[in-house]
Amino acid sequence: MTYQEQTSAIGQLVASYKGTWDGIDPESVARMRLQNRFRTGLDIARYTAAIMRRDMAAYDANPAEYTQSLGCWHGFIGQQKLISIKKHFGSTKGRYLYLSGWMVAALRSEFGPLPDQSMHEKTSVPALIEELYTFLKQADARELGMMFRDLDKARESGNEIEAQRLMQAIDNYETHVVPVIADIDAGFGNAEATYLLAKKMIEAGACALQIENQVSDEKQCGHQDGKVTVPHEDFLAKVRACRYAFLELGVDDGIIVTRTDSLGAGLTKQIAFSKEKGDIGDQYNAFLDCEEVADLSSLRGDVVIERDGKLMRPKRLPSNLFQFREGTGADRCVLDCITSLQNGADLLWIETEKPHIEQIAGMVDRIREVIPNAKLVYNNSPSFNWTLNFRQQVFDAWAAAGKDVSAYDRAKLMSVDYDDTDLAAEADEKIRTFQRDAAARAGIFHHLITLPTYHTAALSTDNLAKEYFGEAGMLGYVKGVQRKEIREGIACVKHQNMSGSDIGDDHKEYFAGEAALKAGGVHNTMNQFAA
Repeated sequence: MTYQEQTSAIGQLVASYKGTWDGIDPESVARMRLQNRFRTGLDIARYTAAIMRRDMAAYDANPAEYTQSLGCWHGFIGQQKLISIKKHFGSTKGRYLYLSGWMVAALRSEFGPLPDQSMHEKTSVPALIEELYTFLKQADARELGMMFRDLDKARESGNEIEAQRLMQAIDNYETHVVPVIADIDAGFGNAEATYLLAKKMIEAGACALQIENQVSDEKQCGHQDGKVTVPHEDFLAKVRACRYAFLELGVDDGIIVTRTDSLGAGLTKQIAFSKEKGDIGDQYNAFLDCEEVADLSSLRGDVVIERDGKLMRPKRLPSNLFQFREGTGADRCVLDCITSLQNGADLLWIETEKPHIEQIAGMVDRIREVIPNAKLVYNNSPSFNWTLNFRQQVFDAWAAAGKDVSAYDRAKLMSVDYDDTDLAAEADEKIRTFQRDAAARAGIFHHLITLPTYHTAALSTDNLAKEYFGEAGMLGYVKGVQRKEIREGIACVKHQNMSGSDIGDDHKEYFAGEAALKAGGVHNTMNQFAA
């Protein structure tokens, strides 16, 4: 219903109580309902899943329609990101939030800062999802509240044209609520544990779950060593657990992102079960690094398998883990991705060791030979040294083309000495267009940065501490923070308004009328920022 229709319907409801509800203002109720559009996390999950499905279809039609997100470790950070997006671009279309398990471990665990090894409390993940959406819904309430106040002013001044414009804007209001792609790690246990956690995450509002094929008890950050994968059937049981969770909760179009760490994982904890030659278990085992058993007496507690009629012993480390043959990572990634898509996954995530479009595209091309519309979520990771990687890529391209590179030391291209060179300028341009180019060439539907706000918080705090505790003193804050907030129109410069003070004043007036004791009066120092 439109704003006016909503007000009229509530007016009829109030009137039906024959005077006992006359203290309730129908328009105030309509405003409160519009400010609380999403009543539950499941409402959000259903709404945002539909957005992602539309965006995926748009990308299939035109790879220029890729999507993006930034990882946010607090509801306020996510809220400010979406407010900024609406301010600068007028729409949140194609912009999501990413919930990073790394940042939950490092910043949100009751144990304190932890490495990304699934040691943090699993409940902290759905708690952060709920927190993110609490802050996004509050951003809606705040912005709509300001529109309602402007509407009242237009009416009071008799400006009917402005009043109509504002009511139309209210009817067409775009929410700050956007999809969250949420990291469920390796499921925090077996398939049942994965299902239980998936339900909590979906109930908190997650429409997209990202799950990886590492063992849950040996899980490592995707950019660290020592990663151990599991056979496909073990992983697919967890994928199905996520799908069952979505379907049980009525989010029929929920999105599952399956991540393969096989490119950097050279170990497995288990030998896959195989019924017949060529099945998925046999294909997994075919990558094992084995040696033929020539002398049965050499076997002491060893595991052996049959391969092409021969008895083979997989190489096992003192950790009791089995190793894959070197150079098989890309082949294992391709098999992982095809198998996942054939068993209910919607999007893929290939964790790589560097941001190289052709490396990613080489694997995606092979996947698309089997599944033509395969699409990726890609981690534009802060673990990559983007400057060095792209300068080296340009250096190598120039050298291959016969261009003189004698003025450059490839190993030292990160040096500030090269910042103003032609090579650095070309590398920066490739970084600038990386997402666009990778979306077109390598099938990347969604680009995210996992940990950006972790780094921005550290950088901005360092800058403030250096100035404030140094010679600049208070000017360090005023010039470096507050003046910039004012000049650049940062919403939280009016931090009382940002925290909901004006919303509270509106409610006080609804509830108590002229007797309301409001905080936003003439003596509120936030009025200094109206100038």
